[in-house]
Amino acid sequence: MRFDSLGDAARRSAGRAVQRAWEEACRVAAVGPDTARGRRFGRFGAGSILCFPWTALYNERWMWIGEATRIGPYVTLSVGMVPGQTMTTDPVVRIGDRCVIGKGSGIVGHLQIEIGDDVWTGHHVYITDQNHGYEDPDVPIGDQMAPERPVSIGAGSWLGHGTIVLPGARIGRHVVVAAGSVVRGELPDNCVVAGNPAKVIRRYVPGQGWPRVDTDDLSPAAHPRTRARRR
Repeated sequence: MRFDSLGDAARRSAGRAVQRAWEEACRVAAVGPDTARGRRFGRFGAGSILCFPWTALYNERWMWIGEATRIGPYVTLSVGMVPGQTMTTDPVVRIGDRCVIGKGSGIVGHLQIEIGDDVWTGHHVYITDQNHGYEDPDVPIGDQMAPERPVSIGAGSWLGHGTIVLPGARIGRHVVVAAGSVVRGELPDNCVVAGNPAKVIRRYVPGQGWPRVDTDDLSPAAHPRTRARRR
């Protein structure tokens, strides 16, 4: 019998049954430290959970998850290029204690991605330590891999929705990254950053709180070494 030929009551009943089945599937398929999938990880801390479903999950052997960390559904957690790959560092991806990784985010490691304790992210955040090169015009960009560069995110930081963290990024402790920002290079502790590339817009000053940073001070022309070269 076609679903659209059922009566309203039958459709509602069927809908509730599907919803209950999906909720139960998400519950029983979630990954925890005592599940078979959780035991594939290098470490999977007590009280942590990886919600089901996920988008991609492989080479868990090279990932460490801290305690009381929550990783949302539809995430990508992967190490290397293909399942079964042997890596040169261990762990490649380390996520600290009490972290929250938002729905639909991606953490793709090849060398080293370190996420400190108490780091929270919004949805659809992407973090990677490897990118594509483009130097040889005779080779498709997709076939050119740039060298891996370690990434670190300091404890207590917050990455807003849609943040992209590029290879080599080093984010300090207690840093707010505004939604949609692209992070590369080094960001100091106790600051708020925004933009592409992300720049400091506020810094914590004892006794003053979080005053805005003069954007002129962030320009290359305002950098002390730049001014010295101009003299």
